[in-house]
Amino acid sequence: MSGEKTIFKKIIDREIPAEIIYEDEFCLAFNDVNPQAPIHVLVIPKQEIASMAQLNHSDQELAGHLMLTVAKLAKTLGLENGYRTIVNTGTEGGQTVDHLHLHLLGGRSLQWPPG
Repeated sequence: MSGEKTIFKKIIDREIPAEIIYEDEFCLAFNDVNPQAPIHVLVIPKQEIASMAQLNHSDQELAGHLMLTVAKLAKTLGLENGYRTIVNTGTEGGQTVDHLHLHLLGGRSLQWPPG
């Protein structure tokens, strides 16, 4: 990672505002500023990991925690009819911020393929 902070690191450090809806010692969740569904939450690890491609075996517990956090948030947000979880990885995968993040989308019927 470069020396410059990503927008997500600045949110973690409270240098820029975000509508934080969940936080624990490992991760932070906040509403996306450009929502693609009625509910669009980003779940990010507090640990700086550039993308899913940079996860390694020692990150197994953190990766599991992120997935369980998404499931917990989906239940809390009333998404019992379903939701989509997306992890964009790399430029061709649509990743625009070099900090691992999971998108939680719901609140409407989501089509496939996503585009």
